[in-house]
Amino acid sequence: MRQPCGKLNRITCHHQPEGITTTKLSSPSLQALRFFMSSNLTVHGIRVQNSPQFHFRFDNCRNVTVDAISISSPALSPNTDGIHVENTEMVGIYNSVISNGNSSPFPTSPHICFRFGILRLLISTGDDCVSIGAGSINIDIRNVTYSWFSIGSLGKKNTRACVTNITVKNSVIRHSDNGVRIKTWQGGSGSVSSVSFDNIRMDAVRNPIIIDQYYCLSKSCKNQTSAVYVSDVSYTGIKGTYDVRSPPIHFGCSDSIPCTNITLSEVVLLPAQAYFIPNPFCWNVYGAMATQTIPPISCLLEGFPSAIMDIGSDKCY
Repeated sequence: MRQPCGKLNRITCHHQPEGITTTKLSSPSLQALRFFMSSNLTVHGIRVQNSPQFHFRFDNCRNVTVDAISISSPALSPNTDGIHVENTEMVGIYNSVISNGNSSPFPTSPHICFRFGILRLLISTGDDCVSIGAGSINIDIRNVTYSWFSIGSLGKKNTRACVTNITVKNSVIRHSDNGVRIKTWQGGSGSVSSVSFDNIRMDAVRNPIIIDQYYCLSKSCKNQTSAVYVSDVSYTGIKGTYDVRSPPIHFGCSDSIPCTNITLSEVVLLPAQAYFIPNPFCWNVYGAMATQTIPPISCLLEGFPSAIMDIGSDKCY
């Protein structure tokens, strides 16, 4: 039975801190702090440095509030996500600032997040500030600056993943490899649905808008027919500049299970340098533009694919 966890505060911990055990979930996935099967959870006033991987991980939790925490790790430290959420419901992250080291006043820190006012949050990590894993429901992220946000990766090793009701709003993303990203492995199942990215400014971001259903960390990933079904994703008021090394919009959806109901409105993305504007990339994605976009997106497929009805039962919610 899930029990109220209460409030954890005023702890300073480094790698292998006294009194707090770093949990080994799957080698070499190590976290500084992991919360499991906790409800009505408030984390306050904690400082964590140089976690071997995730700094905070919330598994099977409900009603999570995080404030007044400080997280830092070196720039070249992969998979050191600031906050990772998995199999968890009702999480709110508000009024935060996140930066990579390229443009922030914290030049040695690739991603920095902090909360102003009564609640204050500082995160400096070598990977995503916030990553959303399988089983995440009702996640609300607002007023975040300098953030790199990811849903996934999902569906690794043919697993089923379900994510729904995710909102990211009123945010700024600067000098990052990715902006708002959904990434899934081939061979997975389940669904990502009801995702809203609203009023987000991009500043020299390499991949401002990206859905990647061919995520792979090597060159040896085999083609597979099954996939996590991505649907009902909206991009509204996404504006700013992008790094011209990649197209500003990349929708790479599964060959067999297309992305559906992808909508864009008031999207204006211009090159950070004086180069031509490359065309967006689309592969097997159905959707519509509610308004004209810059660059124009002419590669969206119209309507709803009849073949998707056969896999609709695989949608989680």
